[in-house]
Amino acid sequence: MKPTRFYYMMLWGDSPAKRALDAGLRDKTMVNLVRAVNQTRGTVLCERLEDAGGLGGQSRGLLGRDRLEPGTGMLFENGRFTPMMWMHMFFMRFAIDIVFLDRRGKVAKVNRNLKPWRVSSMVFGARVALELAAGAADASATEAGDQIRFEPLG
Repeated sequence: MKPTRFYYMMLWGDSPAKRALDAGLRDKTMVNLVRAVNQTRGTVLCERLEDAGGLGGQSRGLLGRDRLEPGTGMLFENGRFTPMMWMHMFFMRFAIDIVFLDRRGKVAKVNRNLKPWRVSSMVFGARVALELAAGAADASATEAGDQIRFEPLG
């Protein structure tokens, strides 16, 4: 069997991000991309979000990269029974924005320009975290309470 991402095995429950990623599984390749659109503001939050994948991908995240290209980011999903999310910037080489979403796709918290060797906010009820290039949240005017929609790229 070819290695594929089995989201139904890796994730507990359902979320807007998971549904968009599942819809984008045309050829079951290992890299799945989605776009994050801020419906409240009518702006694009991130043009190309890469799914962090399972435990190995999530623990690695953006480590080892020198930068994040504008318009790109990484999507992390939390399990249904985990009450909160937080991210760390240990061993990172550049600052990023982190947007935390609840299970309905609403922005719960935005950490702007989080620098290396820092820790994000602990966000109770967050199910999705988007790691974006620094300044992406400001460029799209994204604030807490905004509704984010995910669209599969294909």
